[in-house]
Amino acid sequence: MRKETVLIVDDEEDTLEVVSYNLAREGYDVRCVNSGEDALSALRSQLPHLVLLDLMLPGVDGLEVCKTLKNDLLTQHIPVIMLTAKSEEVDVVIGLELGADDYIAKPFSMRILKSRIKAVLRRQKKEKLNGSSLVKIHDLVIDPSCHEVLVQGNPIGLTLTEFRILHYLVLQRGRVVTRDQFLFEIQGEDHSIASRSVDVHIVMLRKKLEETGRYIETVRGIGYRFKE
Repeated sequence: MRKETVLIVDDEEDTLEVVSYNLAREGYDVRCVNSGEDALSALRSQLPHLVLLDLMLPGVDGLEVCKTLKNDLLTQHIPVIMLTAKSEEVDVVIGLELGADDYIAKPFSMRILKSRIKAVLRRQKKEKLNGSSLVKIHDLVIDPSCHEVLVQGNPIGLTLTEFRILHYLVLQRGRVVTRDQFLFEIQGEDHSIASRSVDVHIVMLRKKLEETGRYIETVRGIGYRFKE
């Protein structure tokens, strides 16, 4: 059986060595590069199942790599977990708006990192197995099998996390979904991203869905609900 491939992009040799060693022990096919240019080249040569991406890179930085990856139809489905020493809220927001699916500040726990990676890849497998049924509501069509969202027949480009939030909201339509429920659904039990990240994704979803975004209702102090 083919191993799942993880591309690690970091200019710190110690980080590359420690993370690659631990992931290889978990059975992953690990590839390492230390610059943004090399990351883009690696993505063109072989698509990984997941990218661990540092923000502070020489030359092309991590934000630009993420932006390029998420704007390409061939690679936009690949989940990105950002590894960075930057932990300010503005960096989290920028990363999420560009399409990053998770954010872990250095120094980080290998146990948490491995758990996040497993959760992301497990969800992808589950979605492929259960993704044959279309979801239709109002002028919205969601196809989990290919991670496609149509509004009035027009495709809408969503990140993997945005897709999961929208899909979960629609499946729970009429019910209030809390921020913690979103985080558990997206990341599993070992999530450390602040609940405000959900709000950022919701803002981006409403913007991309335009008029259809009005069906995503804010339930003040609790969470969100997709209006039936």
